Parts: sequence; C-alpha cells; structure tokens
Amino acid sequence: MRLQIEVAGKTDVGIVRKNNEDNYGFDTRLGVFVLCDGMGGQAAGEVASRLAIESVLNYFRTAEPTGLFPVVGEPDTGISQLGNAVLSAIRLASTAVWEAAVNNLNQTGMGSTLVLAAVRDSMISIGHVGDSRAYLLRRGELHQLTEDHSLVMEQLRHGQITAEEAERSPFQNIIMRALGAAETVTPDTQDLIATENDLVLLACDGLTKAVSDAEIQSILTREANLAAAADLLIETAKRNQSDDNITCVLIRFRQRPWYMLLGRTKHKYEGPL
Repeated sequence: MRLQIEVAGKTDVGIVRKNNEDNYGFDTRLGVFVLCDGMGGQAAGEVASRLAIESVLNYFRTAEPTGLFPVVGEPDTGISQLGNAVLSAIRLASTAVWEAAVNNLNQTGMGSTLVLAAVRDSMISIGHVGDSRAYLLRRGELHQLTEDHSLVMEQLRHGQITAEEAERSPFQNIIMRALGAAETVTPDTQDLIATENDLVLLACDGLTKAVSDAEIQSILTREANLAAAADLLIETAKRNQSDDNITCVLIRFRQRPWYMLLGRTKHKYEGPL
C-alpha cells in the first residue's frame, strides 16, 4: 500500500538558553526527515547541527536522479537498502562535522546528536546517534523506537541504576556517541513497515526530558493537526521547565487517494537547501 505523508516541524530556543543549537530539515518528495541537537561553545553547536542536516539532505538529493545510494563504510547486511542509505548518510554527516571542527579552532570539540527517518512507500528506516529520539504512535499507543547513547542509559542497561535513579541522575547530559566526536561513528539503524495513521515523532532531549511519554501520547492522540501538536509539545516542555532548546518533527502516514497515484508527489521541503 502506498501511503501519503503529512509533516510538521518546529524548533524553539526554550526558556533558559540564549541561542538555539537545534536544527531540523525535511524533504517530503525524497522522504527524508532529520533532527539534530548540536553541542559546543561559541555557537559551534549551531554549526554542527546545521552541517549535519545539510550533509544528510545533500546525500539523498544527490542520489535521487539514479535512485542509487552510495555506500559509506561497511554495509549492514541485516537492514534494507534504505536502511544502509540512512547509515551512510549519518556517517557522512559525522565526517562533515569532524572535519569542520579539525579545520577551525573556534569549533574544536563541537558535535551533534542526530535522528533520521527515511521513507520509501511503506518502509521506514530509522537511524540515530546520541539521545535525540524517534517514537511511533500506533493505534493510540506510544512506542520509543530508539535507545539513548548516553551514560545514564548505559548504566540502566547494565543494571547499575534503576529507572527512577536514571530520571534523577546528574549525568543525564553525558553523551556516549555523537556526530563529530571522532573520525567515525556507529549509528543504530532499524527498519519498520508503516501502517495507515501511524505517526512518527523525532524529538531532541530538550523535549523528551521535560515531557513524559504519557504526556506525549496524550497530546499526539488528541490533537489531529500536526502543526498544532508540535506547538503543544513545545509549549508543554516549556511549561514543565525544560532547560534546553526544544525541537520536534512529526510525520503521519495516510492512505494515498487513488488520484494521487497518477502524478508525482509535490515537492515540499523545510530546512537547509
């Protein structure tokens, strides 16, 4: 079944920070949606997240005329061709951030988290590095698709702390993997099949640490308009005293009317050209 995509995104500086180091971008015709949370002093975080977004979108735009995705690094035989494209795009983005940091002393140590969703027909491939997350709302139930690459999550996975201790941990901001932290990066990737009315949420930690899963589920279930839902998620994070920038991208899958199958999907993009 061919599905139609609806999308909305929003970013907000929040109530504490003076600058916004988050970025997001998407291209609906290519089916690419990406969100980054930058880190680094002297506005370098903004540079890192922007470079990563541009790199990912350029990778898919360059491949579009032929439909062939260049493989970067070792392919993963356990995922689809689209999943390997996601893997390659993230590796290229990390290299772009790494090289920019090496070549500019003012940007030394900059990096970024990244979460990426690529869509082809009913296939969704998700890739991520860091603690920006992807969620799936299906039939009213919210499922977290990604696991944070953070010190706290590592401690939780190894049974060193409880879930309650993780929520109160002073080490929540320590990231174990990030774009630009080293010459190479190891993203986590996965494939899933979309069904009608599925809703995918990409979100930075400025949202997910301030808004509970129950609140996210409630907002996405009751608010049908995606732009309004994005506004409400961000306003809820601010009301809950999020101390970071706040960004989200919402992607909903609808059954495509028969008459839309006769022509090309209208090109719609947001983010870096």
